[in-house]
Formats: sequence, structure tokens, C-alpha cells
Amino acid sequence: MRAVIRRRGMALPPDQHEDILQEVLLAIHLKRLTWRADMPVRPWLYALARYKVVDAFRRRGAVLHLPIEAFVDILPQPEGEAPLSARDAETMLGMIDGRSAALVRAVALEGKSAEDAGEAVGLSAGTARVALHRAMRRLSQIAERMMK
Repeated sequence: MRAVIRRRGMALPPDQHEDILQEVLLAIHLKRLTWRADMPVRPWLYALARYKVVDAFRRRGAVLHLPIEAFVDILPQPEGEAPLSARDAETMLGMIDGRSAALVRAVALEGKSAEDAGEAVGLSAGTARVALHRAMRRLSQIAERMMK
């Protein structure tokens, strides 16, 4: 079994070969009932070993580490906000009342808290959260209609 594992797992570090052998021996013990007595045992053993080597390769993964500095000139620059998204957001905000649109702009687009946004339009903190939730629900309904 060691020779089979070494041959199939040549790209693996040698210290993993013994670990794979132990896994194969455990699999033989656990799966011994799957071997049919009328069939040769060697292909069955080789199949177990092959699958355990493949599992070791999968666990190892195929990770390639390269310094990013060498590719700075050919990597694409990160894109800013998509130009259509701002236009679509303004179109949708124009479809709801002004106070709700102001709340959504302040919280979702500018990053303010619901309390600060509510204070700016003359609402208490709790009322602002309720109004913001209702505005977002209306915008969601508008977006669903636009998608159809």
C-alpha cells in the first residue's frame, strides 16, 4: 500500500504518505463489508488507496501565492459606483413622498443614524424608524414592479 500511495501521491509531501496509509487502513476496517468475496481484493484495496490520495489532494487545495506588487500595472482599477445605480436610486426615491425620500437618503445613502435623520425632518427617533421601514418597504415594492 505504501508503494501505491507514494506513486499516486508523488506531489504530496512525504510526511503525508504515512497519514494517508493510516486513513487507508482505517477505511479498510470500516468498509470491509463492501468487499465482495467473489471479487479480487487487490482492485478494491487500490481503489480505497486512490480515493484517500485524492482526498489528501483536495484537503491540500490548489493555492498559489504570488506577490500582488508584480501585477499592479496590469490589474484593473477598482470601479467606483455604477453610474446607473445612482440614477435608478434617484428615480425610485422620486416615486415616494419627500419626507420618506429624505429619510432613506440620509440613512441608506449618507450613512446617518435613523435618529439623526428623523431629527432633520422633524420626527422623533421611534417615528423616524417606523417611517424609514415603511419607505424601504415601498421602495422594495417599486423595485419588484420595475423588474417585472
